[in-house]
Amino acid sequence: MNTAISVDELNRFAAQTLQGHLGIQITEVGPEHIIGTMPVDQRTVQPFGLLHGGASVALAETLGSIASTLAIDLSRQTAVGLSINANHIRAVRSGTVTGTARPVHLGRRTHVWEIRIVDEEEHLVCISRLTMMIVDREPAQEEGS
Repeated sequence: MNTAISVDELNRFAAQTLQGHLGIQITEVGPEHIIGTMPVDQRTVQPFGLLHGGASVALAETLGSIASTLAIDLSRQTAVGLSINANHIRAVRSGTVTGTARPVHLGRRTHVWEIRIVDEEEHLVCISRLTMMIVDREPAQEEGS
């Protein structure tokens, strides 16, 4: 993965997106992983006070999408979500959850990521698998063509 872009740049870039609204912060980018956190608060819980499964899926897709984007040549390609599934293992009522995305498959046309989300005691909260499609960008059109 391209680790040249800083964690601060990744977080600034997404400040006004779902990532920012849910409080998701990228905390580490390594050669084969990306880690991010999300608060369990009024933005991410369901009416009974438990972490909303959809918030966990949003964290998983955010991490895997960024990871795929960092693993391709952005001048020629873009990465788009194709499929995601999630198994919710443990309820969380407060604190912070941490997700780690690692590649299962990095092919020419698809990437598959496993995202493990844990609570502050490192208990597994959710495990997700995300498939990303890698699409060639259209060549830039010359003006007047």
